[in-house]
Amino acid sequence: MSYTALYRKFRPDNFDDVKGQDHIVTTLKNQIINNRIGHAYLFCGTRGTGKTTIAKILGKAVNCENPVDGNPCGECRSCKAIAAGNSMNLIEIDAASNNGVDNIREIREEVQYSPAEGKYKVYIIDEVHMLSIGAFNALLKTLEEPPAYVIFILATTEAHKIPITILSRCQRYDFKRISIDTIAARLKELMEIEGVNVEERAIRYVAKAADGSLRDALSLLDQCLAFYMGQDLKYDNVLEVLGAVDTEVFSDLLRKVIDCDTTGCIYKLEELVLQGRDLNQLVVDFTWYMRNLLLVKTSDGVEDVIDVSTDTLALLKEEAAMVDVDVLMRYIRIFSELANQIRYSTQKRILIEMALIKLTKPSMENNLDSIIDRLNQLEKKVEQGAVVNPQMLAQFTSGAANGAGNGSASRGAGSSGKLMRKEPIRPSQEETEKIAGMWKEIIVALSDIHRSDVGMMLAGTNALVGRGDNELVITGCSQMAADFCSSPDGIEAILDAVEQRYGTKVELDIKFMTEDDSAESFGFTKVVPEFTMEVEIDDNEEDF
Repeated sequence: MSYTALYRKFRPDNFDDVKGQDHIVTTLKNQIINNRIGHAYLFCGTRGTGKTTIAKILGKAVNCENPVDGNPCGECRSCKAIAAGNSMNLIEIDAASNNGVDNIREIREEVQYSPAEGKYKVYIIDEVHMLSIGAFNALLKTLEEPPAYVIFILATTEAHKIPITILSRCQRYDFKRISIDTIAARLKELMEIEGVNVEERAIRYVAKAADGSLRDALSLLDQCLAFYMGQDLKYDNVLEVLGAVDTEVFSDLLRKVIDCDTTGCIYKLEELVLQGRDLNQLVVDFTWYMRNLLLVKTSDGVEDVIDVSTDTLALLKEEAAMVDVDVLMRYIRIFSELANQIRYSTQKRILIEMALIKLTKPSMENNLDSIIDRLNQLEKKVEQGAVVNPQMLAQFTSGAANGAGNGSASRGAGSSGKLMRKEPIRPSQEETEKIAGMWKEIIVALSDIHRSDVGMMLAGTNALVGRGDNELVITGCSQMAADFCSSPDGIEAILDAVEQRYGTKVELDIKFMTEDDSAESFGFTKVVPEFTMEVEIDDNEEDF
């Protein structure tokens, strides 16, 4: 007899064996027990979460001659026929290859005939989102008012592609990703049935790699068992088969990054490449490792959230003291961007090497988090007794300020002007006029510093110099905008935006002029200057 894959061998044949979807199982069982069975169901969720399995169990249960607490008995003629795939009452249709109008018309013709035996004809349409618009329209009327003996079960991984007219006629059930604990417990249970010894760490790694899909977990475990046939399955064996990388390797790589050891990082990557590790998975897992480190760094009691061993948690806590939050977020940003770039690249190794060089050499970037990382490195060198060249320091701080002035950073970028001047200056009239001239840019900068509410209030306004040299009058405000923006928080946001665009912190007296205010009260004879334009008429131009 040919070998049966684990995910097929252990596919649940009753509701009680389904794992991780209790909210759906309980509802369906209650419907069967109380004879409140719907005519159309829509099962939505990611791959391997049990959509087709539960659809088959439901089809079996509604036709079972002796249901037990909502479950099919598995012993009657109908249950055995469905289990063997010989029943005429359970029809499975793959919408990916049967997605035309003619296919749906065949279904409409078939539903006119009642089942020869059993209570219901159950149609399971898998990947229903693949149907054409015409096919959906052809299905609509039958789905809305099917014969009493017909049940439709539609399954999809992309519910957003289903027309609203179809959605409104179905009972929708959303399948959740299955938790790592639930998958690991099920795998352990099945390995005991199979009589195979699998290390606990190996099971949990497979469960995590499955990404919420129990079917994927069984397929991965099947692959590992086939490679080490007849042997106990260890954690290192799973890493080798799946092309994954051990946590200790990530710890070693991260420490090299923190120490700015570019050469060491490249050698470590070379080692992983020679071992045949999957580079896509390397990027994903290293990003995940840094995410766990960020949680340890910023939160208390995260042991249950990050799901790592005691030894790994000890490493994370040790490394958390070695890196700042801003720097760690920079690392995560770079590798998150890399994860998107590397997916379809043919030069994966080069992209990873470039990312590692960026991590170890923050001077290559002008982002705020890179500037902070460079400052931290400079502080470490000073603490270690290094002598800092004043010219290099001036060049460094100037580059930081330019990064802020270019708007490449967010709220903190404005404060980088403090590298140039610690105390705010009191601008001259000429300087205030310059600030007023860049008012539109300042409004845009308000969004960059997370105060888009103030920016929206000031959209369409203008800025003029008032009576004093450092008095900036905002004209064209509504009364509500004036009240809102003149609050301490609003003034602070405006000054931060001025600092970001002007390049240094200034001491401004900001006032708001509404439509009800007189220009004279602010020292203006006219708020909006008049513009004149001379028009020269050419007498030689012919009339039309």
